[in-house]
Amino acid sequence: MRAEEVGPEGLASALVAAGALTSDWLPTFRAVPREQFVPDRIWPGIADGTRQNTLVSRGEDPEGWRAAVYSDIPLTTQWDDGRHKGDELGTTPTSSSSMPRMVFSMLTDLDVRDGAHVLEIGTGTGWNAGLLTHRLGHGNVVSIEYDGEVARGAGENLRRTGLRPLVVVGDGSLGYVGGSPYDRVIATCSMGKVPRTWIEQTRDGGVIVAPWGTEYGGEAIVRLDIRDGVASGHFTRSSAFMRMRQQRTTRPPFEAYLKDEAWPAGGTRSATRLCPADTGSWTAQFAIGLRVPGVFWRSEPYEDGSYTLWLYSVDTASWATADHVPGAHEFEVVQSGPRRLWDEVERAFRWWDHAGRPDFERFGLTVTDSGQSAWLDDPARAWPV
Repeated sequence: MRAEEVGPEGLASALVAAGALTSDWLPTFRAVPREQFVPDRIWPGIADGTRQNTLVSRGEDPEGWRAAVYSDIPLTTQWDDGRHKGDELGTTPTSSSSMPRMVFSMLTDLDVRDGAHVLEIGTGTGWNAGLLTHRLGHGNVVSIEYDGEVARGAGENLRRTGLRPLVVVGDGSLGYVGGSPYDRVIATCSMGKVPRTWIEQTRDGGVIVAPWGTEYGGEAIVRLDIRDGVASGHFTRSSAFMRMRQQRTTRPPFEAYLKDEAWPAGGTRSATRLCPADTGSWTAQFAIGLRVPGVFWRSEPYEDGSYTLWLYSVDTASWATADHVPGAHEFEVVQSGPRRLWDEVERAFRWWDHAGRPDFERFGLTVTDSGQSAWLDDPARAWPV
């Protein structure tokens, strides 16, 4: 972006061209500038949200800071739940200003109408709550944030901008019954289970928009329509959000699987013609995760460009490896435990491939009192997830 394009109008033009910023949100975009909600110290990311760069300080590099703020990228604002205070990257990003394209795409999915009453899960810097408040009015937006320090910062940002939604410190997975019922619920953190409380606190005919991902990998925005206590709808687009704190997972160490034995640790050897690399795309991971519950993966790279794909069951009872060698047509597999994890992953991949490798938009999710189910094209042909 050229120097003269750095600023709100340059970002607006980029978002309009991408189809994310629609005409009904443009006045609000201009009235609620992102820079009013970004702290002086940020770690800019890249467009897909998978990596963060080095610290940019407003005091030391005001031009670089402004360029980052008005770029269509996510900005990490907290590491390790606030424990990390240094200039270098922390271990895990835990709060951010989301990529503007995603912010406005999700607001479009939310489809708010004048006078709508909205609950936001995850206040973050407060920008999203500010946008909603400007559009809907001060009394129509409730935003709940788990981290008290983050909530205080968001409250200061909102007051400075003259906006006064109700910002609550609390457990977002419980929603906020004090402001219910809501016409719309929007989450700015990802999850693997849609909390039942959100559905209970949403009016019949209302909408929930949230990032949803599988244990295996892959994530997308789901738009759920509420009818008679059932939430159901399609996924709308790929996403990569930080996990809701109440649904974070701790991965068991390698040692929990091999039981102090050297690989292959008695595992059963076989071969496959499915290249492990083919299973690694974001969409492929999502599709596999929908069909293979309770499984996650790690990759062990080697200097020659090959790597081992490790598969693990969350109960530590089963594991598998698949060795990827560039240019090979057959790949060695080792499996151990009651579940044959590579076989499950390969079956799921073949199912997805046979269906034409559908993108996120063909998948859907249904949430009832009895649990969650996913579907491809037709809600009547759903399976539990």
